[in-house]
Amino acid sequence: MTKRLNALAGLLASVFLTLFGLVIVTFLIGRVMPIDPVLAAVGDNAPQEVVERVRQEMGLDQPLVQQFFHYVWQLLHGDLGLSVLTKNPVTSDIARYFPATLELATAAVIVAALIGIPLGVWAAVRQGSWVDQTIRVICLAGHSVPVFVLALICLLVFYAFLGIAPGPGRQDIIFQDMVPHVTGLLTVDSLIARDWDAFWDALAHMVQPVCILAYFSMAYITRMTRAFMLDALRGEYVITARAKGLPPRKVIWLHAFPNVSVQLVTVLALTYAGLLEGAVVTETVFSWPGLGQYLTVSLMNADMNPVVGATLLVGLVYVALNLLADALYRQLDPRVR
Repeated sequence: MTKRLNALAGLLASVFLTLFGLVIVTFLIGRVMPIDPVLAAVGDNAPQEVVERVRQEMGLDQPLVQQFFHYVWQLLHGDLGLSVLTKNPVTSDIARYFPATLELATAAVIVAALIGIPLGVWAAVRQGSWVDQTIRVICLAGHSVPVFVLALICLLVFYAFLGIAPGPGRQDIIFQDMVPHVTGLLTVDSLIARDWDAFWDALAHMVQPVCILAYFSMAYITRMTRAFMLDALRGEYVITARAKGLPPRKVIWLHAFPNVSVQLVTVLALTYAGLLEGAVVTETVFSWPGLGQYLTVSLMNADMNPVVGATLLVGLVYVALNLLADALYRQLDPRVR
């Protein structure tokens, strides 16, 4: 019992320190940017007295330490400030835009895992063969080709030339605002409303951006799975299983892969977190109204409250996914219990 309490106390302390450091970093991001948020709000030609008045209203005339504690106090009350562009609270804007990114990243990581993990296992089992070399080339291309290039090629080929894919955006204009907002996930809300036309339209718009993100993530997942499986297949327990005459499929999936799955938890968690914060380019190309596009537009217009709020959210997602990975370790590997 004492050992568990000490482990829990250490975990809570590390989480607190991580979150506190994250708050400090996000606060400094909004203060050290080479853009004056006051001028971004009132304009370059505003009178000096207006500039000073707005600076006082925003609390930027106070010492930096006082600004930080004021920011933490607002954060504890769920207040991330107002957006200059939308005139809405940043929390409401994030609640509006984040589900679109969550839907896109979740679908992409599922597709990437379902394809990448079997490919990595296959490449490891056939090490050195033409199958292994082909998979490695595909993964190398996924790492090498920029995401925006693949996105533009998809739009050019499947939308402009062939006409078999819908255009940019999350939904056709005839379906916009037709599905009641429940979760913010358009496909889920369409299923809840039993609007099958809206569901298939939303799913069709997801195909291209999901495939782009899934290909990029699949390349990383496949390479890591291959490396982990190569180490596992050299293990003495695998050699013993083969010596006992077990079928190759059982040796691979019942003896080698369970040990690899523990390491893949971290890979999948980091990949998922990377998709949630790294879909900026894809969302921009496909005009996907998600957190990445919201963050980009805010940054280009020096709207710092949304930038700080979105950065803080991404950091919290990383922390949460790492904690989830640690929790899954205890379920998958009895040695850490």
